[in-house]
Amino acid sequence: MTLALTPLGTPLERKGPLLLIIMDGVAIGEANEGDAVHLARTPTLDKLQGGMWRSLRAHGTAVGMPGDGDMGNGELFNNSRPLCKDSTSTEGATLVANAIESGELFNNAPWQDVIKHCQSTGGALHLLGLLSDGNVHSHERHLHALLRQAAAAGLPKARVHILLDGRDAEERSALVHVERLEALLSELSVDGREYRIASGGGRMLVTMDRYEAEWKMVERGWQSHVLGQGRSFASAAEAIQTYREELGVNDQYLPAFVIHEDNEPVGAMQDGDACVLFNFRGDRAIEICRAFEEEDFPYFDRQRVPRVHFAGMMEYDGDNHIPARFLVPPPQIDNTVSEYLADAGVRQWACSETQKYGHVTYFWNGNRPGKFSEELETYVEIPSDLVPCEQRPWMKAAEITDALIEALRSEQYQFLRVNYPNGDMVGHTGDLEAAILSVEVVDLCLARVLKVVEEVGGIALVTADHGNSDQMYGLNKDGSFKKDSNGQRAPLTSHTLNPVPLYFFDPDFNGEYGLQEEEAGLSNVAATMLQLLGYEPPEDYDASLLTWKEA
Repeated sequence: MTLALTPLGTPLERKGPLLLIIMDGVAIGEANEGDAVHLARTPTLDKLQGGMWRSLRAHGTAVGMPGDGDMGNGELFNNSRPLCKDSTSTEGATLVANAIESGELFNNAPWQDVIKHCQSTGGALHLLGLLSDGNVHSHERHLHALLRQAAAAGLPKARVHILLDGRDAEERSALVHVERLEALLSELSVDGREYRIASGGGRMLVTMDRYEAEWKMVERGWQSHVLGQGRSFASAAEAIQTYREELGVNDQYLPAFVIHEDNEPVGAMQDGDACVLFNFRGDRAIEICRAFEEEDFPYFDRQRVPRVHFAGMMEYDGDNHIPARFLVPPPQIDNTVSEYLADAGVRQWACSETQKYGHVTYFWNGNRPGKFSEELETYVEIPSDLVPCEQRPWMKAAEITDALIEALRSEQYQFLRVNYPNGDMVGHTGDLEAAILSVEVVDLCLARVLKVVEEVGGIALVTADHGNSDQMYGLNKDGSFKKDSNGQRAPLTSHTLNPVPLYFFDPDFNGEYGLQEEEAGLSNVAATMLQLLGYEPPEDYDASLLTWKEA
């Protein structure tokens, strides 16, 4: 299908390109002692704040989440498909919640096939995913609903393999979620049913790798979830408490564990079993799916590949159809900014390091791993370091900046986009000092980039996809800091509900446009970019933030 953009009647006269800079996880906080963005030395951002800018909502219904208590995430903004009247129907959390509430998920053939498979083979149902209420990759309510439906169908044996959050949820909240899950499993384990937790581990060490950054994480998951290999414990609670005492780390970094009884794993997968991956977000789900489904699998020795009926909550990769079976039809994210621009012949360039490379490619293109045009689009991936981010909070910001400056000076591209992951990836560690340094690094890189934007006669938009490093401690309702069991300020490792900035850097600005004053969100950025590039936004895009001076 041809996607035609209409040129603006009076486009801006700029010789250079439009650059979108995404400072991942750098929002507008409370300017308190836990706000790393406020505490950082940021002369470049300070200067931008003295010019044209405004704040934008980056959470809740403004970005397609079910409610305004839900955090935003990089997937939502970087899809670049702005929100329309029915936009929330395209967001994974909402799609799954609606499918469960309506009963559609359980009436559809994929779920029925899972049930029938277990009934016919007598095999166990395994449910694998992130045990969390963060609603970014999964929600525990979805897991609970699957378990209740399995019990209603009379399945006698279910095993749950839990990945622990501490990243999109409070850093040591795993025991709360485990307690709720254990209560449900106990409730359902009657009339001959046996429902148990079988294995687990922290999401940043086990299973949930993305962008093929560290296949070793997936191997650890395979060994614990599938093979039943790993350090044994009598319960998940015992594993969590033991690892916390031994290692002093938060939930996302807890090693893998396997639940044993009578010296045997309670949930190693066998031929005839079924497994459902209940995460709805794709980036950290694809690799474990491939381990289950690919016959010729080169990334690690799986040792044993049981014949299980495998399904995902959603289709995580639409181009490569991963996984082959899924419970909820995927969101239709079409007519993205890059799709329109490729059709208009606009040359585009995208770059980040591995940790966020998919955010400016896969998510940006509407959950498509490929390009819209091989001729017009260039993607650059900078390999990430394989060390904890707080140990190198500068990450690969300098290398991203070097590549971006080269691309700007090449004068080959009309639209460029980059993601600096530092504020988010380091913010997730809960380390305030490292987060401060991460923001300072991004600010330093911005100074280099903006100088070149001016040199080539372009425009830069500087924004963020959500908050994180802007709130490094938990806050009580009265604004005071939450305390941990030792009386210290409790680190906050999740995204925040804070607004994000949108700075306009336009050295050749001559009063051609101003900014709307009405409340707006990240969904308004796409139309704004198209206008700056000289095009009328499509009618179903949320409105541009610009007001135009009459000719």
